Amino acid sequence: MAALKILVIPGSLRTGSHNSKLAAQAAYELALGGIDATRLSLADYALPIYDGDLQAKSGVPKNAVNLKRMMAAHHGILIVTPEYNSSIPPLVKNMIDWVSRVQDPHEVRGQVFRMRPFAIAAASEGRLGGTRALAALRLILSALQATVIPNQLALSFADQAYDDMDRLKNTADSEALKALVRQLIDVSQRMM
Repeated sequence: MAALKILVIPGSLRTGSHNSKLAAQAAYELALGGIDATRLSLADYALPIYDGDLQAKSGVPKNAVNLKRMMAAHHGILIVTPEYNSSIPPLVKNMIDWVSRVQDPHEVRGQVFRMRPFAIAAASEGRLGGTRALAALRLILSALQATVIPNQLALSFADQAYDDMDRLKNTADSEALKALVRQLIDVSQRMM
């Protein structure tokens, strides 16, 4: 059996992002568990705002194809998203919109979402910890027929959640992240 590979996608490009820190901590937890974890930056896969006319004229951008293939090379995916105005940010939605348009030969459109489990997490300085963004993200991924694991992590008061080494300070937060990672690993192994 091939080694389990998990892709971690932080949905923020902001310097010092709480979500990027959470994604890094998740990748660290995966590595501690012996999992081949890859954390990418969406800055390396810059995409124009999705536009059907642009797609009809120029096709799907190369970065969308590359990102879809990166997702396809992994058995499970964790998306860590900020919350903007009670939903997901344009960066995350645009990434999903473009990747869902990539169709390689012998595939149905959006197959990359159907063939592997997704875990979702959010970090926010507010009390709700990004729960509204997680609800929106779960809805979008489910509409694409993705398997979204039941467990999710909404990290509240994220501006106070990390120590000087960008590790989670609170034991409950750390345990919640470990539980999310364990469930993603378990479901990914079953779907391999």
